[in-house]
Amino acid sequence: MPRYTVHVRDEWLAIPCRDSKNTIQWLGIEALRRYIKNKPDNGGITSVKETRFVVRRCQGLGLLDADDTIEDVLENNDFVELAIEGDTMSPDFIPCQAGVSHITAAYREPDEFILLDGNSLSSNDLVNLGRGFYKIKLTSEAERKVVQSRELLDTIVKENRVVYGITTGFGKFARTVIPVSKLKELQENLVRSHSAGVGNPLSPERTRMLLALRINVLAKGHSGISLETLHAMIQAFNASCLSFVPEKGTVGASGDLAPLSHLALGLMGEGRMWSPKSGWADAKFVLEAHGLKPISLKPKEGLALINGTQMITSLGAEAVERAQAIAQQADIVAALTLEVLKGTTKAFDSDIHALRPHPGQIEVASRFRSLLDSDHHPSEIAESHRFCDHVQDAYTMRCCPQVHGVVNDTINFAKNIINTEINSATDNPMVFAERGETISGGNFHGEYPAKALDFLAIAVHELASISERRTERLCNPSLSELPAFLVNEGGLNSGFMIAHCTAAALVSENKVLCHPSSVDSLSTSAATEDHVSMGGWAARKALRVIEHVEQVLAIELLAACQGIEFLRPLRTTTPLEKVYDLVRSVVKPWIKDRFMSPDIEAVHRLLIDQKVWQVAKPYIDKYATEFIPESRPVSPTAFSLEPPTSPRKRVRLE
Repeated sequence: MPRYTVHVRDEWLAIPCRDSKNTIQWLGIEALRRYIKNKPDNGGITSVKETRFVVRRCQGLGLLDADDTIEDVLENNDFVELAIEGDTMSPDFIPCQAGVSHITAAYREPDEFILLDGNSLSSNDLVNLGRGFYKIKLTSEAERKVVQSRELLDTIVKENRVVYGITTGFGKFARTVIPVSKLKELQENLVRSHSAGVGNPLSPERTRMLLALRINVLAKGHSGISLETLHAMIQAFNASCLSFVPEKGTVGASGDLAPLSHLALGLMGEGRMWSPKSGWADAKFVLEAHGLKPISLKPKEGLALINGTQMITSLGAEAVERAQAIAQQADIVAALTLEVLKGTTKAFDSDIHALRPHPGQIEVASRFRSLLDSDHHPSEIAESHRFCDHVQDAYTMRCCPQVHGVVNDTINFAKNIINTEINSATDNPMVFAERGETISGGNFHGEYPAKALDFLAIAVHELASISERRTERLCNPSLSELPAFLVNEGGLNSGFMIAHCTAAALVSENKVLCHPSSVDSLSTSAATEDHVSMGGWAARKALRVIEHVEQVLAIELLAACQGIEFLRPLRTTTPLEKVYDLVRSVVKPWIKDRFMSPDIEAVHRLLIDQKVWQVAKPYIDKYATEFIPESRPVSPTAFSLEPPTSPRKRVRLE
């Protein structure tokens, strides 16, 4: 029999429907009838039939017509919200706001999956898992290790050994021995009490990343999780049943306890959960709607689910991937600006950079040559000032290899740490089945990813800092020989005046966000956890810094393309003309003042989706293979334009 879950004020009601020819109006009345049934005052409703209400889908908030039949507009197990006239929106209802998630009602389950073994997941893989491109499955070797590890835990419990977190309390209560009859309650209490986070929930993509990463770490077989529980987690992931995980509350040691507890709480059927089918609803209803059962925790399993650096690391994985993408595209944007400002390419000569052979510096200089080399890509703009007496440019153009270069090297450093952390066991105590013992240690401490992400934020910020100065040069007629603020009829039109102010504001905000969170530590848990990493905030603010960098570079790219308009009919190099055409496919030239924010957002989206990189990359790759100086030593990473990724086994589902 079809069944629908209806949210009325503070209650979730399961409404069976024997006749799918019934209308939405019938569904609403039936939900109201059931709602008031157990309310002492009927919930303040005097007459069900006279109560006015509207019914919306939980996912997307689409309004449903009262006269439509249920079978025409709903599917079995759909979730809907009933809003009574005069009520404010229920505080328990969390709409999935537009733009927050790509995993929406239009989400199509992937037909491929990635095999997890706890050792070979990359940051790129993790981001793609977050985007819903793959399902996951364990390798047979991982399953064997998980079973072996669990057998040792069961033996410890059977023999009544005193082992931290298995038969004792936690933190300050580590010396309190718990009776065997209460070990299940111990683990459940741990998850419930530690679910103390605050703030907005992580987006569905980020929660998918968090869940996938925790599964990968458990697959290493050193946490004592049972195969049954791990399979239940995988089933929840593959159905995109995602717990409500507040973004704030972790100090980054002992791991990310609060966010991971919220993750586990939903899997237990408590708290709230999201799926593409339901939107936000009570976890037990979301799991039931997908044919899943809440997990039942065995000894140590609560601790195994919540002890680790997975929130820091999963957000860090997104940060390093987005940082790498914007760093590559920053070189392209800067090259276009240099063309518009009629700069010289002499500063990118390979001999200069061979004398200071930092890999990032060499790579950036090579990219500039690949985009601006007049022998390779003739430029009418460059030809127009070939014989001028201009000798050198301002630092914001001339020093791009040095400034952008160290950003690239820092990203690689941070990415290496994040990828190591992705495949690390960060539980406590660690279970060593082959030795027949558990050992307490400190792998849960988030100092490694915290420091790496603080470094990352500081480095990537510099791309925005130097970009904003280039935008200033484009907008300033005394520096650019272009109309003030890149618009005709200045005074009547303000052009890019405030767009540049926006870039300046974002750069200034980044200066505060770049203060490293990992230099701070506050003692917690009655001084048993007396040094912490503050890595959760390091990860969240690194992502915010990177978003600002993307937006600042979007403004520069818009300004550079507008500058091209004043140099027509002259044309730039072929790859940069392709970039110009890409921008013009989403944003028209600025003839007179108009609403600018949508233009910035459109170009920001091009950068997020790496469209600018995709347009220019073939030319960069071709130059790298054809124009490597033969007699000069070149860094082995100088022309590695794509990050190294571990080979992944992607298997098509039958």
